[in-house]
Amino acid sequence: MGETVCGGSKAIREVRELEEKRENRWYREWYVYLGTALILCSAALYFLHYLIFRDAHHIFIYLLGDLAFMPIEVLLVTVIVHRLLEVREKRVRMEKLNMVIGAFFSEMGMQLLGHFAEFDARCREIRECLQAGPDWGEEDFRRALSRVEGHECEIAGREDLLDEIRLFLLAKREFLLSLLENPALLEHETFTDLLWSVFHLTEELKYRDILSNLPEMDMEHLCMDIARAYRLLIREWLVYLEHLKKDYPYLYSLALRMNPLREGPSPLVR
Repeated sequence: MGETVCGGSKAIREVRELEEKRENRWYREWYVYLGTALILCSAALYFLHYLIFRDAHHIFIYLLGDLAFMPIEVLLVTVIVHRLLEVREKRVRMEKLNMVIGAFFSEMGMQLLGHFAEFDARCREIRECLQAGPDWGEEDFRRALSRVEGHECEIAGREDLLDEIRLFLLAKREFLLSLLENPALLEHETFTDLLWSVFHLTEELKYRDILSNLPEMDMEHLCMDIARAYRLLIREWLVYLEHLKKDYPYLYSLALRMNPLREGPSPLVR
């Protein structure tokens, strides 16, 4: 049965590769045909011009002028215009990616930040930085980001909190998988690293049915996994807040009110 499945998968893969090669070859041939047709069309028009006006000197003057301008045209089209279009496309892709990041923090990121902070015995040292403020500017976010990146977290192996975070992560496992399948994440390496670290922690906890009386070495391993995800999360949290402050102030206001590191987070405006 296993051999049949493997053989079927291999056959499907070979068919797909053959189709891709056929499609790529068609595209190459299409470009050759198009280029040949354009050259022939240009030659026919020049020949028609000669038949009508009988002035080869005039044709060669304009032909040389067009050839002289061609490097400038290449510079304008392929370098400047292409670069502007590329920057615009990248901005659009980043906007879509920020929507994905927003969905992550809305669905689980903020709650996960609260869970991780409970493990960190030194969280009070950066709590103020992670709370942000309604009047924060670019310089405030830069200072906060610099401070949290230098933060040495001290993750305590608390078994009571492990059970709680295990249930939370397993409940969000399908959501994590759906985010990892999003091709837009290729544009944002640090956020992708965050998702992978959180997913790895989820898998580690998933395979441990009992989290009490763990060996000391195993507990240290879990603490390292938590610390890795925690460091990435606090950085992405500040980057996300700065994005909201700049482009979506109403969402920024809600994020500040629901920040899990505040005392008594609440959606109510006070």
